[in-house]
Amino acid sequence: MSRIGNKPVEIPAGVEVKQDGNNVTVKGPKGELNREISKDITMKIDGNVISFSRPSDDNKMRALHGTTRANVNNMVDGVVNGFEKKLELVGVGYRAQLKGKTLILNLGYSNPVEMETPEDLKVEVPDNTHINVSGISKQRVGDLAAEIRAVRSPEPYKGKGVRYVGEYVRLKEGKTGK
Repeated sequence: MSRIGNKPVEIPAGVEVKQDGNNVTVKGPKGELNREISKDITMKIDGNVISFSRPSDDNKMRALHGTTRANVNNMVDGVVNGFEKKLELVGVGYRAQLKGKTLILNLGYSNPVEMETPEDLKVEVPDNTHINVSGISKQRVGDLAAEIRAVRSPEPYKGKGVRYVGEYVRLKEGKTGK
């Protein structure tokens, strides 16, 4: 099992971390994030280092320890650098466009799919076959990217659909005649 929970989280300059009971607030140059952590995991802030400890060594506590540490580390990283997911549309006639805060996807359905983009995330369409989703929360960026991908996930015979940039789609062999 992972020992990631034992690694301390460094707080860079310009980032402020506050703990109020189980609530953790991280403020940085790009914004502010709040998250509730488990009451079983103890978080301790010493200067510019955050450390985490667990009450016991059973599997559930070990997993929760590592997850809590990773979540707080992602919060600190997000308010400093932010996160980005890139998607590409593969298929003839598949295209995307942005009108205001509405993402319009033409993916081979009879009608275009329209998705409202959240206020805290930035969606860009650099060209009509690429979509960039960025923001300070790793979870929110990943959720929106997965939601866009789920509209038409890559199919295994021709590989058409919405996929992450660099994602490998394993193609199946089609039926052959006698």
